[in-house]
Amino acid sequence: MGNPKAFLTIHRQEAGYRPIHDRIHDFGEVEQTLNANDRRTQASRCMDCGVPFCHWACPLGNKPPEWNDALCRGDYELAYRLLNSTNDFPEFTGRVCPALCEKACVLNLVEHEPTTNREDEAAITEMAFHENYVRTEHPERNGRRVCVVGAGPAGLVAANRLNLAGYSVTVFDRNEAAGGLLRYGIPNFKLNKAIIDRRLEVMRGEGVEFRCGVEIDVNKLPDGFDAYVIATGTPTARDLKVPGRELRGVYFALDMLAQQNRVLAGMEFNKDQTVSARGKDVLVIGGGDTGSDCIGTAHRQGCRSVTQIEIMPMPPAGPDDPQNPWPAFPRTLKTTSSHEEGCTRRWNVNTLEFLGKDGRLTGVKVQEIEWKPNPEGGRPLMMPAGKPEVIKADMALLAMGFLKPELPKVADNVVFAGDAASGASLVVRAMASGRDAAAKIDNMLRGAR
Repeated sequence: MGNPKAFLTIHRQEAGYRPIHDRIHDFGEVEQTLNANDRRTQASRCMDCGVPFCHWACPLGNKPPEWNDALCRGDYELAYRLLNSTNDFPEFTGRVCPALCEKACVLNLVEHEPTTNREDEAAITEMAFHENYVRTEHPERNGRRVCVVGAGPAGLVAANRLNLAGYSVTVFDRNEAAGGLLRYGIPNFKLNKAIIDRRLEVMRGEGVEFRCGVEIDVNKLPDGFDAYVIATGTPTARDLKVPGRELRGVYFALDMLAQQNRVLAGMEFNKDQTVSARGKDVLVIGGGDTGSDCIGTAHRQGCRSVTQIEIMPMPPAGPDDPQNPWPAFPRTLKTTSSHEEGCTRRWNVNTLEFLGKDGRLTGVKVQEIEWKPNPEGGRPLMMPAGKPEVIKADMALLAMGFLKPELPKVADNVVFAGDAASGASLVVRAMASGRDAAAKIDNMLRGAR
């Protein structure tokens, strides 16, 4: 290592966010960057421990000690080669990954100051693009064709891997542009869509064909391909079937998030189609990342107020999680950049009814609850703990996750990947699944020769 004792004297330094009063007026990325010297100093804190739990924790098997060492020495090209050997798209994970590797870092065990792996990833990749270390490959073709259905993170990784292995790859997606939830779910203030387009241009230059705006029935896959990867994600959001669900003003979270991203891309919607929080009291139902994204978007659209409710108990404040001790990922209270921008957060709150007038939402009846052990075992029992109350709201956003799709029976040359296979999960896990799907198809077709 460049400085094997750096972790003893150098503290963790994060780049931080743009000031709130500045960032809530646009959809530019909220996260700032460190200068090159500070970034190299942060990389030097990786102490190359004897048992690198970061390897174990990362679904992709990334190797932070290796590329942090290269970054510390200023060798950005080597750092990128090492990073890219396990991670096809580190510019994505460097922005939206929850950094499981950092939670498993040995430095997180005692002082809770792990290495800045996620930010290091982003910095390495941006330098790689800037210095033209990201080269366009021209793999030799093997005469086999593979169809990938779905251009989200899993589908893109599978397509990238198979293409570089010599297969002629065609990617189909029902949306007008590739990216899946990277493009139509994650807000621009977390991931600028130019970052996606930049990588897609590399893939096109390497021979991957994209056919967007094409709906593919997985029960009737197109002819002419030797194998198929189904990476269609989890398109069905979990609904909340309580009285008043039909009122205008109650939307799925992606109704808002996807439309806002499309508006920023230049698409126009008429007044009746527009899902906007401008001037409204917004209630977000669901305490996860999607709910957080709704909060940040609502602020940028000019909402009057935002409240977020979650039916489950408030997670422990941390940094340690008694139920998931190190090196497991801690399920502790998470405060995002969107929460910092202003939000009332409540836990143990159940939604009873949507209230309205003249067909429009005016409020949501809720009730505080408590969870008690089930004497028969299994899921705890939800019990009322307070009187019903009404939260004033003219917009309610359902951010309660997605239903796992039911997989049809398919031929042996069809492989499912990403959320389509496992249900909704992290971008980094979808990418790992796409890589595994590509390896499975490659082994299958090589054996068939």
